[in-house]
Amino acid sequence: MFKKYRHTLIMKMLLSGGVTLLLSVILWTSFNVVFFKKNVTGNIQSDIAMLSDTVLLSLHHAMMLDSKEFIQNDINNISRQGEIKSIRVINKKGQIIYSNDPDEILNVIDIKSPPCWNCHQLDNPPATMSLEQRTRLKTINGKKFMGIMTPIPNSEGCAPGPCHVHAKDEQLLGLLDLEISTEKKDSILTTFEQANFGIALVVFIATFGALFVFAYNFIFKPIRTLITATRKFGSAQDFVEIQLAQTDEIGTLADAFNMMGRQVQEKHRALLEQKEEYRDLFDNVPCLVSVVDLNFKVIRHNKAYEKHFGKPRGRQCYQINKDRDRKCEECPVERTFFDLTPHMSEESGLSKDGKPIHWIVYTSPIKDREGKIVAAMEMMLDITRRKELEESLAASELRYHAIFDSIPQAVFVLDAEDLTILNCNDPVEEIYGYSRDMILGSSFLKLFREEEQNDYEHLIKVRKEIGPCSHLTKSGNTIYAMLRISPAEFDGNRTLIVTCSDVTQKLEAEQQLIQASKMSTLGEMASGVAHELNQPLAILKTISNLLMRKVTRNQQVEPKVLKEMAEGVDTHVNRASKIIEHMREFGRKSDMKTMPVQVNDVLRRGFDFFSRQLTLRNISVEWNLNSHLPIIKADSNRLEQVVINLLINARDAIEERWKDSVPLADNKKIYITTDFTDENVVIEICDTGPGIPDPIQTRLFEPFFTTKDVGKGTGLGLSISYGIIKDYNGTISASTKEDLGACFTITFPRGDIGED
Repeated sequence: MFKKYRHTLIMKMLLSGGVTLLLSVILWTSFNVVFFKKNVTGNIQSDIAMLSDTVLLSLHHAMMLDSKEFIQNDINNISRQGEIKSIRVINKKGQIIYSNDPDEILNVIDIKSPPCWNCHQLDNPPATMSLEQRTRLKTINGKKFMGIMTPIPNSEGCAPGPCHVHAKDEQLLGLLDLEISTEKKDSILTTFEQANFGIALVVFIATFGALFVFAYNFIFKPIRTLITATRKFGSAQDFVEIQLAQTDEIGTLADAFNMMGRQVQEKHRALLEQKEEYRDLFDNVPCLVSVVDLNFKVIRHNKAYEKHFGKPRGRQCYQINKDRDRKCEECPVERTFFDLTPHMSEESGLSKDGKPIHWIVYTSPIKDREGKIVAAMEMMLDITRRKELEESLAASELRYHAIFDSIPQAVFVLDAEDLTILNCNDPVEEIYGYSRDMILGSSFLKLFREEEQNDYEHLIKVRKEIGPCSHLTKSGNTIYAMLRISPAEFDGNRTLIVTCSDVTQKLEAEQQLIQASKMSTLGEMASGVAHELNQPLAILKTISNLLMRKVTRNQQVEPKVLKEMAEGVDTHVNRASKIIEHMREFGRKSDMKTMPVQVNDVLRRGFDFFSRQLTLRNISVEWNLNSHLPIIKADSNRLEQVVINLLINARDAIEERWKDSVPLADNKKIYITTDFTDENVVIEICDTGPGIPDPIQTRLFEPFFTTKDVGKGTGLGLSISYGIIKDYNGTISASTKEDLGACFTITFPRGDIGED
């Protein structure tokens, strides 16, 4: 136990403090005892000296009278006090003259005895001596006594006294020897000494105990706690803060230890995380990583390496990677060992399954603390898939070029910014007349009319599909094409792939069909148009007859009447011309151009052209047109054909419903409404006919589908209208509304906003 704790701090503190305290207590107690003993001894001496002087004074009178009986009686009376052992009167010859012990009277004391030798050792004994020199101590039967020799001086009363005559020059007549027992004083001294040593022992034990408790609780125990925490902390255990309710230096040390522990724990945690991170990076990095020593043995590797090549099992890298018996002739690891610099090369080998693999290897040196190379790190990027993809890509490029050139439509690859033609396929030359070398590097906009290039430049960038648009061939001829646009990347740049489908023949066939429909419509409206023309012609005939009568009769025509007649002729000629011009314009073929169109104007023109047909049948039209309607991009002549087709269908539906009954004024009506949203312009044409049965709503826009009797309809009106509306990115739908008949809703994208 002592060996275990002898080198501890608390043992050193307790030993040093205990010894110092023990010595201090012993010294202090000894000082107190010695001082008290000396003080008591001095008091005893003083008391005995005083008693001796008192005895001497009490005997003085008897001595002056030389009354031996009185002297002896006084000595006997005084000696009866318990502490007085003996009272003697000794003359100068050393003979005991008086004594309380009768047996020793007349005995002569040896001059060399301790009481006498203090004075008689000198040649001339002094007349007086100090109290200490006259005092003696002796022990008889274990009891201590103190004796004092008191000189009896020669006084004036003694020299002429009657007892004997002494010379005046004699200073000392004899001695009074008084012995007093010091037992009581010694008992007090012993008690005091024992009490002092007892108190000293208690003080030492209490002080030492308090010192031990204090040192243990406030020094040793906190230090042990610090040592335990430090050992736990040093053994990689989780750091636990020390909780000491002390504000002294130990508490400050604990706070500093806690702060240091937290910092070290944070650094340790960060180090572990970094270590785990590096380990995870090494093990889980997708490339193959290995460490090769100077003998080309693989001493470390990651998971990807093991997955490809299996476990190294102490083999050399060339055995593992390439199944070779000797080192590769061109080895990047060897070059790294030689010049201590990184190297790179492309290698091929076999996997653990015997399959060929390819990789790019990067090597770098690994050095020890002294800067000496000890190994090399190989980082291999598996490019097997890349090699396979390169082969597949080469084959794919061949297929791509074959497919690209075999597409029957013209395909252009354009720069997404300036629409420069980057590539095209072989049908471009067949459709447009430009060879690949001639058109590459030029702008795709050169295929459009000059006045349309700015409009289509924006549309090509924002739309995925552009309806039939006119293109110019190398020879200057006009063709019509449908454009489908897809964003892509070509040689790392943003591009647009534009597929141009030549729809010229299709549109010509459609135009012929539309033209035939127009002719049919004109034929159907012939009676109405004839009536319209008959009115101005009849008025012109009346005016001409009036003029002829006036001329035949040589009558003067008043200027006012003549002016009215001329104005009438002009008005009705203009009216007839307008009707004829409208018929001519309606009957001509459209040129497929798009331009800003106000839908309200198209509706009114179509109604004006067809209004006579409705008037003859007592069909009224209610208008609800939005005067702030935005424009759309279309062809007004083609849209007018759509309006007339819908009006014809509405007329026939109303006639069909009310043919066998007498309708009221509000029963035969057509409702024309226009409105717009944030994106579209909406047209709605409704009638008071029988409506559209649900089973045939989905077939209304099919070519040659009709619900009219044989000979009354071709089934092309709605189909043609549907095609015209789709050409301008519009939609048309049919429905039956309550209290009405059929309703056709047409939407067109607004022409005053761009499209994304």
